[in-house]
Formats: sequence, C-alpha cells, structure tokens
Amino acid sequence: MPANRPTSDRARAAISLLDLTDLADDHSSAGIDRLCQRAAEHQVAAVCVWPEHVARCVELLADSAVGIATVVNFPQGNQQAGKVLEETLTALSDGATEIDVVMPYKMFRNGDVKPTAAMIEAVGDLVAPPGILKVILEISELPDAAMIHSAAELAIGLGADFVKTSTGKAQGGATLEAARVMLDVIADSDRTVGIKPSGGVKTFDDAMAYLDLAAEVMGDDWAVPATFRFGASSLLDALLIQIETGRAPESAE
Repeated sequence: MPANRPTSDRARAAISLLDLTDLADDHSSAGIDRLCQRAAEHQVAAVCVWPEHVARCVELLADSAVGIATVVNFPQGNQQAGKVLEETLTALSDGATEIDVVMPYKMFRNGDVKPTAAMIEAVGDLVAPPGILKVILEISELPDAAMIHSAAELAIGLGADFVKTSTGKAQGGATLEAARVMLDVIADSDRTVGIKPSGGVKTFDDAMAYLDLAAEVMGDDWAVPATFRFGASSLLDALLIQIETGRAPESAE
C-alpha cells in the first residue's frame, strides 16, 4: 500500500484487511452478535472467534463476504493432537472458513520438530481449499530471529496459507522485527503466503507501520486480504476515527 495515499484511504484499506477478533476469556453471545454486526457493516476480511461461536457467526454473516475464522490448539499450543483435530473438524463442519492453529511452540523450541510438524500437517490436511490455514508462531515464546525464521519456514513448508505472529494471550504480541523475518521467509517462498500481525496492533500508526514494512519487503500492492491480515479487536475503532477526523485519536499519539 503506497505510503503517499491519503490517510483516510489507508485506513479504509486497513479495515478490509482486518480479522475482527473476540477471543476474550469472558466472551459472550451478545458480544459475538455485536462483533458480526460490525464486521458486516464495515466489510472486514473475517471475524475470529472461539470455536463454540462459529455456527452463530455463520448464521449472522450469511449474506456477507466476511470470512469465519476460529482458533485451535489455542492459546498455549499444547493440546493433544486428537483434541485439536476434533475441534478442527467440528469448526469446519459448523462453517468455519479459516483455521488459526497454534504451532506447538514449546516442542519446537525444545527441538522436537517432527511432532510439531505432524500437528500442523494434520490440521492442514483437514482444511481443504478454499479453506485457509493460518499457523500462529507465538513469536514471544521463540528466543531469537533465527528460530522465528525456522518456525515460519516450517509452517510455510507444511502448507500454511498465512503465518501469524501471536495469540495475543502471551506476554508479548507482534513486533516489526519478527514481522520482517517472517516476510523475508514469505518472499523466498515459491508460492503465495500471507502474514497476520496479531497482538498489540491497536492504533492507526501501528497498522501503517506493518503495512509500510510489507510494502518495503513485498511491494506496494502486495497487502490484500489474500496475503495480509490484522488480528485485532480495538483496531477497527482507531481506523474509523482516522477516517472521520483525518487524524489518530489523542490516546494513540
């Protein structure tokens, strides 16, 4: 996305890349209804919810182009494979179009690459096209850029459609440094793969920093819903304020 576009246009484009998210511990049915209402009103890319809310989202968003994403092996990445696959199958049966699976990052960090890969591959085998598989690396739990690079390579090699920075539940969220590493791996891939910064992306300036980085690495026109998503709950409000006022809210400056 060219940086010289008017800020309101950039904010509108960012909204189209948003996975509007409710993964709060106190999530409620009323909150999900409101989330879907806003998602349809503003035509975000997708909603991202706990698995038990997928069917309701499908019902509420039936007349829109908004995707339905859910999470599995979430948030700690340490569930038994059978449970993860059962949750994935149920979510897909309920109508989920996108699965965000947490890489078993503790196993990967400890050098147990084979079982890590087996989990990702097994989930990916269930997510048939046009379904979308996003693999959450949980970058704050990986010790350095080299391991983030290796994790992204593994996920992409196993068929991930997106690599996602974070669950939003760990101590740290997305960082530009990690996103650059992930984009470098994507750039070296022989197929189209997207990135999803998630966790701590809250302001207009936050969003633009990631889009500017994507443009630097991948080109001005690369960031579209098929290749770039923001995982966020409060970012939509900040982007709407930017459109309405032409500036970021004071609390974000």
